[in-house]
Amino acid sequence: MTLDPHFRAMLDAAAQIEMPPLATLPPEMIRMGYVAQRAGLDAGAPKDLTVRDLEVAGGDGPIKARLYAPKDAPATTGVMVYFHGGGFVIGDLETHDDFMRRLCAASGVRIVAVDYRLAPEHPFPAAHDDALAATRWVIDNAASIGVDPARVAVGGCSAGGNLAACMALEFRDDPKRKLAFQFLAYPATAMEQDTQSRRDLATGYVLTAEVMEWFAKHFAAIGHKDARRAEPAHVEDLSGLPPAFVATAGFDPLKDEGRVYAERMKAAGVKAEHIEYPSFVHDFYIMAAVSPAVVGAIDEAAARLKAALA
Repeated sequence: MTLDPHFRAMLDAAAQIEMPPLATLPPEMIRMGYVAQRAGLDAGAPKDLTVRDLEVAGGDGPIKARLYAPKDAPATTGVMVYFHGGGFVIGDLETHDDFMRRLCAASGVRIVAVDYRLAPEHPFPAAHDDALAATRWVIDNAASIGVDPARVAVGGCSAGGNLAACMALEFRDDPKRKLAFQFLAYPATAMEQDTQSRRDLATGYVLTAEVMEWFAKHFAAIGHKDARRAEPAHVEDLSGLPPAFVATAGFDPLKDEGRVYAERMKAAGVKAEHIEYPSFVHDFYIMAAVSPAVVGAIDEAAARLKAALA
């Protein structure tokens, strides 16, 4: 495999910055740094969309969300309920706004991005409770936001990919609310896994073993009595799930678990497609400003989303 030269340049530049040990840094500081970094990269996304902030149901009261509608969208479209990445500890509506705009414009469907509660202030299962309540809210209030309740997808990247996969499982047996599609971008499918890619790519490529350990410590799902709610990799029966598109990156420690989850869904009779982008790193969908090649990957995801919710 050959790393995309734009990502190589980004990683080389990051390596020149001296940082204290991650374990010594509070989440608030990491969040601020992440927001500042993303603000510097958020450029070039479509501006001619209809975008408005919402309040949707969460697991313990209302939470923020953001509705994206394509330019000249019909009165009713399908919708994807989207959960951002960030290890359940960092990230928000702003850090993934660029990607949401690009995906909405390219797919022609509405997107509701969910600002779920973050750990350690709100450890597991807060994020999963919020994702469940927010998805229910979107389906139950579909008419008020221009959405067909029969054409609802869930999606997410990294930790958000975990949430999306878990929502597909949570709604599998709901007789009133059926999901039409799941978009899993480099999903974490269990809190702890001994995969070859987690071993081989533990350092040097955006998401490291140190970072994952820091996230897991704050998220506090490991050892929790309901931890299996956050671990689709350990669900024995994956039949009956909505069609899935799983995207992974060649230089991402999570790539093996994403590929295996797609293979297991397919073996269970689910219409599941997996694409690996061999020259990309973790979190590539939010890095269109880093590598021009990402735009093509976003277009491919948008095509799947459009086809699923047409």
